[in-house]
Amino acid sequence: MFVDSHCHLNDPQFKEDLPQLLARAKALEIGRILTISTELKEIPDLERLSETYDEIYHTVGVHPHEVDKEGVPDLKDLLTALHHPKAVGIGETGLDYYYEHSHQEHQKLSFRHHIHALKETGLPLVIHSRNAEEDILQLLREEKVRDHMTPGVIHCFSGTRDFADATLDLGFYISFSGILTFKNAEELREIAKTVPLDRLLIETDAPYLAP
Repeated sequence: MFVDSHCHLNDPQFKEDLPQLLARAKALEIGRILTISTELKEIPDLERLSETYDEIYHTVGVHPHEVDKEGVPDLKDLLTALHHPKAVGIGETGLDYYYEHSHQEHQKLSFRHHIHALKETGLPLVIHSRNAEEDILQLLREEKVRDHMTPGVIHCFSGTRDFADATLDLGFYISFSGILTFKNAEELREIAKTVPLDRLLIETDAPYLAP
């Protein structure tokens, strides 16, 4: 059985044919699908999906792109949503300095709140990293996430070998998307070869990336 560790099934383009999509996934032996929160206002839709389909689980969090629009999430709001029995992760959180849709300091504060939710619940983080490796590592080390048995996953990994090594050392899983198959992704494929199989995940990030 395969697991799609990161996608966005509440996207409007899946509204009409989600049952058919799930049937195709089942035919490909994809038995579990994790649909990811990017804004807290999405949570009711994600809960509905998780409650409707046995194979779907969801996360709770605010994407770094959305922090300035939605506001830094309150820890209490995160914890309340994480009480749902099929909420199995915290995020999508992290830092994105490539687009900077949100102020860097606001992103950092939001990231800390998500890390504090990890400390309260023990549920893993789902981390988005873009041009922010040093700050992500600094925050993870300051917050001592290594003390937790399963601190989380670096989603859609496209970073450096040093970042891969550092996050593995902190106890994280690393997830690769279809980017791994691109012709210009040779360096990424070399990094993937060094990730232990028991720490490697796969994802589609549907509908945003090529499978």
